[in-house]
Amino acid sequence: MIKKQKTIQNAISYTGVGLHTGSISSITFRPAPENHGVVFVRTDVSPAVEIPALVDFVAEDNGIDSLRGTNLVKDGVMIYTVEHVLAALAGLEIDNLRIELNAPEPPVGDGSSMPFVNVLLEASLMEQNQAKNYLVIEESLYFHDEKKGIDLVALPLDDFRVSVMIDYKNPALGSQHSGLFSLEKEFIVEFAPARTFCFLHEVELLIDQKLIKGGTLHNAVVICDKPLNGVDEKKIRNSLKIDGHVFVGENGLLNNMRLRFKNEPARHKVLDMLGDLYLIGAPIQGQILAGRPGHKSNIEFARRLRSFYQKQQLTRKYQNVARKGAIFDFEAIQRILPHRYPFLLVDRIIEFEAGKRIVGIKNVTGNEEFFVGHFPGHPIMPGVLIIEGMAQTGGIMLLNSEENPADKILYFSGMDGVRFRKTVVPGAQLVYELELVKRRSNTVKMQGKAYVDGELVAEAEMMAAIVNRNES
Repeated sequence: MIKKQKTIQNAISYTGVGLHTGSISSITFRPAPENHGVVFVRTDVSPAVEIPALVDFVAEDNGIDSLRGTNLVKDGVMIYTVEHVLAALAGLEIDNLRIELNAPEPPVGDGSSMPFVNVLLEASLMEQNQAKNYLVIEESLYFHDEKKGIDLVALPLDDFRVSVMIDYKNPALGSQHSGLFSLEKEFIVEFAPARTFCFLHEVELLIDQKLIKGGTLHNAVVICDKPLNGVDEKKIRNSLKIDGHVFVGENGLLNNMRLRFKNEPARHKVLDMLGDLYLIGAPIQGQILAGRPGHKSNIEFARRLRSFYQKQQLTRKYQNVARKGAIFDFEAIQRILPHRYPFLLVDRIIEFEAGKRIVGIKNVTGNEEFFVGHFPGHPIMPGVLIIEGMAQTGGIMLLNSEENPADKILYFSGMDGVRFRKTVVPGAQLVYELELVKRRSNTVKMQGKAYVDGELVAEAEMMAAIVNRNES
């Protein structure tokens, strides 16, 4: 069954306290057209800054610490802790929204996604005409962090499921497991209300960093992992705005807080994962299994999955049927490059990371036109054509990192360090490997190497400019 994209019918706002700043914050959800995606807008800065809800804009990519949450940044403007908002969108299967914020972070609410779910439902969900674009997990994809004991895996499945296991060796928390098998049936009741949690020793560290100024026992579960005689009770009481004594409850939680679910921390980890993986930019068709996940690992996994999704989108765009072992086949390459016989010198793309790296193949046969005159009786592929094949392969990588590749054209402007190491003769299979070295605006530098049977036959550093076709 094909699912359609969703937005909301009416604009709606929610106001509350920001977790880290402690300031009043208002978030306004507005409808957006099909294929718009989700975009956050900081309206309290001039001019307003729009930040797409994509893993490309996660703050740690820009050298900024994530502060126990998922933060976005663009042009030096930050939005903190977006994961609970995004989890609400993922759970309600909303694809297109404009989200305006008049502060650096959304309201924390009760520490769950439920406040956002409630206002979005009040705004009324609306089905749109366009079908959803899915990331389809076609093979097992893994993430492993040996030091932190974190494992994430995505497995092929015709539906969407996510399962989480956590064990922090704490008696109050224990080993917990939770799994979501149906967004439609389970999300609102079983997962959206699950609140964030942290350990007592972390609270002190966050206070010392002048964070969680809006934190209270009404928006976070605090697990006691150390005796109170080892903490500054007055600091904890004042920061979390606790009336009366601070004590360790019989359940191991600060001031005997009551959980909404026996495994509420594990359910909240599912919620965080839904929010973080929303940054892929497409819903997942597959099964996610996670052991001890955290925001940093979720984001790293989301980055890998987004790269996989971008490859899928390009494959679907340029070829009707994906050939085994190829990202782009010869037919697809002809849809990307303007070159034609006898000057199309790449047959297949086997590896691809948009705007980063590409690997292409050229099968050199004895029927190549250039062998007639280069050289009669001693056929050798001209070195300049090997370089041209590398350039064409690099062009595929660069053009497909552009927003509208059909409107762009690539002009090569220079080469450095050109070396020819071995001759290439009929029957060889050339493997071109290109990596992006530097990019400034519309000018790029790439390092290219060509191999035959694993041996380097040619290399060059190439400079190029990406221009609009109507300007060429």
